[in-house]
Amino acid sequence: MQRNRLLSHTRVFLTALLASLCAAASAAPEDTMAQRMRACTACHDNQGRQGSDAYYPRIAGKPYEYLYNQLRNFRDGRRQYPLMAGLLHEMSDEYMLEIAHYFAALDVPYAKRGGGTLAPEQAARARKLVESGDESRRLPGCAACHGDALMGVQPAVPGLLGLPTDYIRAQLGAWHSGTRKAASPDCMAEIAQSLTSEEISIVSAWLSSQPVPADAKPAPRATREAPMECGSVLDAQKGER
Repeated sequence: MQRNRLLSHTRVFLTALLASLCAAASAAPEDTMAQRMRACTACHDNQGRQGSDAYYPRIAGKPYEYLYNQLRNFRDGRRQYPLMAGLLHEMSDEYMLEIAHYFAALDVPYAKRGGGTLAPEQAARARKLVESGDESRRLPGCAACHGDALMGVQPAVPGLLGLPTDYIRAQLGAWHSGTRKAASPDCMAEIAQSLTSEEISIVSAWLSSQPVPADAKPAPRATREAPMECGSVLDAQKGER
């Protein structure tokens, strides 16, 4: 009797287990933007935060036009990274814009800063380049376009704080060498090519060591006239998407 009861319970359990497995196998997969973006967050970390590798930057909360432009740049070959190009090569502008809006709307904490240490004279020089540039070379400061708080300006200018030293240095270096491009006129290429290798290094280290402000969001609008034309900004000004 006890043996029969055990066998009966076992059959019930196995039947229930089989039914649940079949149901799980036949259930439609979750279809949300968060689920679809797992290909992105695999590298950029959960919710678009900075990944564990310094070369995978934070994308959460960046201006949507900036994110949209970068997706197009990877797809169209202005930025060189095979993994991104492979993910995007058949993607439409409309879907890339949807992705950009998704990540731009995320509001998650920033990682702790960990910038390189600079000697006092290097830090002072880097700060001057970031805040006011070098008038003798007609070189604008970063703040002239990226905002006084250096957190970017809507809808197309990204923030510069909260990024690793190596990432900033790599991007400035890519513009300096011509391996990274943007829509014409490519203002960042012009600026980066005016910087020396040492200046790229100290500016990168100084930016990555600065604290992210409490209200860590891009400014809603520019507060001063841009010192030069930038193709990506001009493109955004053609009309709100």
